[in-house]
Amino acid sequence: MRASRALFQQVITLTGRRTLKLSEFEKLCVNERDVVVQLTNESRKRIEVARELVEHHVKEGNIVYGLTTGFGKLKSVAIETKDLEKLQENLVLSHSCGVGPPMPIEEVRIAQVLRLNGLVQGYSGIRLELVEVMVRLFNKGFVPWVPCKGSVGASGDLAPLSHMAAAYMGHGQAYLLQPDGSHTLMPARDALDAVGEKPVVLQAKEGLAMINGTEIMKSTALVALSRAKNVALAADAVAALSLEALMGTATPFDDRLAVLKQDPGHRATSHNVRTALEDSDVLLSHTGCDRVQDAYSLRCIPIVHGAVKSAIHHVSEVLAREINSVTDNPIIFPDTKEIISAGHFHGMCISMAMDYLALSLCTLANISERRTEQLVNPDLSHLPGFLASKPGLDSGYMIAQVASASLCSENKVLAHPASVDTIPTSANQEDHVSMGPHAARKARDIAENTEHVVAIELLCASQGRSFHSELSGGRGTRLLQNLVRSYIPPLDGDRYTYPDMQLAFQLVRSGAVARSMQNCSFKLWYEFDE
Repeated sequence: MRASRALFQQVITLTGRRTLKLSEFEKLCVNERDVVVQLTNESRKRIEVARELVEHHVKEGNIVYGLTTGFGKLKSVAIETKDLEKLQENLVLSHSCGVGPPMPIEEVRIAQVLRLNGLVQGYSGIRLELVEVMVRLFNKGFVPWVPCKGSVGASGDLAPLSHMAAAYMGHGQAYLLQPDGSHTLMPARDALDAVGEKPVVLQAKEGLAMINGTEIMKSTALVALSRAKNVALAADAVAALSLEALMGTATPFDDRLAVLKQDPGHRATSHNVRTALEDSDVLLSHTGCDRVQDAYSLRCIPIVHGAVKSAIHHVSEVLAREINSVTDNPIIFPDTKEIISAGHFHGMCISMAMDYLALSLCTLANISERRTEQLVNPDLSHLPGFLASKPGLDSGYMIAQVASASLCSENKVLAHPASVDTIPTSANQEDHVSMGPHAARKARDIAENTEHVVAIELLCASQGRSFHSELSGGRGTRLLQNLVRSYIPPLDGDRYTYPDMQLAFQLVRSGAVARSMQNCSFKLWYEFDE
C-alpha cells in the first residue's frame, strides 16, 4: 500500500534557480497531502556558499545588519558573538504575536514550500543543515499552527512566519498529518518528537531569514487564485445553462465578435459558452421569436466574464514571478561578497494583485446574481414565479436569490482595496506597509462568496431547465444538468433548501462543474494566434 501511494506522490524539486511553476501548487491549494519536496545538489551548494560568507563576518566580528546587530529601530545595537544564537531565538519568540483563528492547513503547507524555495536560492545565508530539517519536517507531515492575523505585509509577514519558525524550534503548536487524511494538533515539541526530530537551534542570521518574507500572503494568494480560476470556468458553464433555461440566444458568443474585441479573455468566454451550447435544441427554439435582445447579464457574458479572466491572467503572471522571488533582508551576494539591505520583503506587488482579483470576482458574482434574478422573476423569465412548482403555495427559490444578493453586497464591502492603506510601525522605521495579507484574505473570502453565488445560479438554472426538459440541451449543458440531477432532485415542492445549496456549492467548489465541461475544451485564455 505504501509503495502504491508513492506512485501518485507529487515531488516538488527545489533547484534554487527560480523554476517553480504555479501548477506545482495545485494539489496543495486543494489540501491534497501526497506532496513532498526535495533539494538538488545545486541548491545545496548555493546554500553552503552563502553560509560561508555569513560565517566569515561572524568570525571577523564585523558589524552587519541582521547578523551581528539588533533589528528594526534597534539596528544600531551591536551584539556580542556569544549572544548571536540568543539574538535569533529572541527575534522569533518576541515576534510570535499573531492573533485570530489558525490559517488553513493548506495555506501553511504552501508557505512552508515557498519559504524553502526562497532560502535554497542562496541569498539568505542559512545553514544547509537547517534547510534539510525543514524539508524533512514538511515531508513527514509536520505543519506549524499559525494564527491568520497580525501582519501588515512589510518587513515580511513577520508575526505569522515567526509562529512557523517557532514551531520548528519546539514552541507553540503544530499539526501532524495522518495517513488517513486527518490531522492532529499538539504541542510543537511533541510533534517534533513524534517524527523523530529535535527542536532547531538558530544561529547567526537564521531567525531573520526564517521570518523575513512574503510567504504568508503569497500562500493565501495562491489559494485565492486557484479558486478564482475554478469559479471563472464554472461561471461560464452555469451561464450557458442559464441561457438555455431562459431560452436566450448564442449570437453574442460568435467568434467573429470576439476577434473584433481583441480580448483573449472575451474570446475564451465566447468559446466556452458557445461549445457548451453546441447542438442545443433549446437555442433553436429561439429562432423566429419576437425577443430582439437578451438582458445585459446574458448578452454581455463575454465582456464581463472575459474581463474577469483578464484579471486572473494578470494575477497569475504576478504570482508566477513572486513564488520564485527572494524576499529576505539583508540579501547576500556570495559572488561579490556583499550583504545588501533592501526592501524585498514589502508585499505591494501581491497586495495590488489581490485587490484586482477581489474586484474582478465581485463583478463575476454580480452578473451571476443578476442572471439568478432573471431566472426567478416571472416578469423576466416567462418561467413559473421563483421557479416553484406551485407558485403561491410554494416559494421556490425566492430567498435563494436573496442569499445571493446578500453575498454580492458583502463582497462589495470586502472589495475595498487593502493596498491603498498603510500605517507606520516599528517606531516609524517601517513607515509604509503593503497590507498584502489583508488583501489576500479578502480575495480568498470573496472567492468563496462567489462560489456560493454561482452555485445558487446553478440551482436556479437547473430548475428552470426542468420546465422545458423535452428540449435537448447542448453538448456541455446536458452533462452539467445530468451532474446536478445526480445529486439534487428537481424542486417538486418546497423543502429544506440548505442541503441543496450546499451540494451545489460543493459541485462548484470541488471543480466538478468545471470538469464536466472537459469535452468542450474550456479555456481561461484564448490567444488570437491559436
